[in-house]
Amino acid sequence: MNIILVSEHLAKARTITLGPLHLTLAAATMLSIVVVMAGLLHYALLRLAPGLDVPHLESFFVTRDERQEKSPFDLRENINAMAIRVGQLQAQLLRLDSLGDRLARIAGFKPQDLLFGEMPGQGGSTPVLPRQDLSLGDLTQQLDLLARQLDDRGDRLGILESLFTFDRAKAQLVPTMLPVEAGWHSSNYGWRIDPFTGQRAFHEGIDFMAEQGTPIHAAAAGVVVYSGFHPQYGNMVEIDHGNGLITRYAHASKRLVNMGDVVLRGAKIAEVGKTGRATGTHLHFEVRRRGAPQNPTRFLRLHG
Repeated sequence: MNIILVSEHLAKARTITLGPLHLTLAAATMLSIVVVMAGLLHYALLRLAPGLDVPHLESFFVTRDERQEKSPFDLRENINAMAIRVGQLQAQLLRLDSLGDRLARIAGFKPQDLLFGEMPGQGGSTPVLPRQDLSLGDLTQQLDLLARQLDDRGDRLGILESLFTFDRAKAQLVPTMLPVEAGWHSSNYGWRIDPFTGQRAFHEGIDFMAEQGTPIHAAAAGVVVYSGFHPQYGNMVEIDHGNGLITRYAHASKRLVNMGDVVLRGAKIAEVGKTGRATGTHLHFEVRRRGAPQNPTRFLRLHG
């Protein structure tokens, strides 16, 4: 290869001849310079990258050892977070168990039948084998199991609460409460000698002896369908409890409710008197189903 040099400082052009050896030495020199520059650049980046606020550059130069040291720490944080979640689910399960225990007692179950809220007995000697931390998979399974248990307990308690609410509402509409306190029977339901005629006659209710003005209470919740004066029953109140059940309260001295009123179980509806066809102060109490008289004792026995 010939190189011709031309310059105003030279009297004439010069020619330089480069052979294969010269070209090889030049290429080796250039390659050496590139390698040295690349090494210097790499060294500078390693020294300066940690001090630069460039996230992508910093993450690129994280060493393998640093990544291995960081991974177990993050995993332990995840396990701890999941362990806290397990504790929260367990606390929620205990609250559901407490609710179930209260509902079971109100519904009449024996505590030993359901054992809501009681932790199962566990124990044993100290394990011989070394203890192990729960893995991420183990905690995931525990969370899934607790979630299923919570759903199951919630469904069961929901059914129990619905049954209890229905039974309680149904019981409120059945005349099982005594209409007067501290009263005793002066005449029972059934055949008797009529006090006015002396003849054998059927008595369609129960007579409760009580003092004048003694409060008369509704034996069950319902709607007042009659409140007025009857020629034979005197001041009388009738309450419709639904399902064809009606209770009748007769011979009252005073009526405290009007037709159409909604009364609750135990509400004061009248006061004992002797109006109408009565020989003395008392309450005549009847229970009728679809118009037919029923023995009130069959209902009042349910109160006990």
